[in-house]
Amino acid sequence: MTTLKYIAHYSEQVQTQAALLISDGKLGAYLEKKYPTQHQIKSDKALYQYINEIKNQYMRKVGQLSNVSYSSKLTILKHALGIHTTQSRIQGSKLKSHNSITMASLFQEAPPEFLRMIVVHELAHFKEHDHNKAFYQLCCHMEPEYHQFELDTRLWLHWRELS
Repeated sequence: MTTLKYIAHYSEQVQTQAALLISDGKLGAYLEKKYPTQHQIKSDKALYQYINEIKNQYMRKVGQLSNVSYSSKLTILKHALGIHTTQSRIQGSKLKSHNSITMASLFQEAPPEFLRMIVVHELAHFKEHDHNKAFYQLCCHMEPEYHQFELDTRLWLHWRELS
């Protein structure tokens, strides 16, 4: 079986099903039927508003987001779909925090469910740094279908490479 790098850590059964969809040329049709639309959040400003709404709904105690953007360099340089950064600085007697999220620009063309999954993932890192049980519980709290969207996002990445 060909190595499916985006789903290599999934069970052999999932990998076999994905490989079958790919070999039969049905992966694109499967994804397009399940996720027929693209989101309309194309600018950095719209992305900031979108992420901030989710953050304010589920994570009010996390400091204000300082910067949110799409980046075309993200997948090439970091081998990541999104990154979060947190910096704390002392200015006089005050502690200032700088929280930012950068999303891979390919998500400008993604279904809304995939964008939300990546946003939820990066926001969860502000509370839980490691990919542990608490991290995934927080992701599922913000997006109940998180695990399915993550798998389908990974399949979508395979499909984009094949196209």
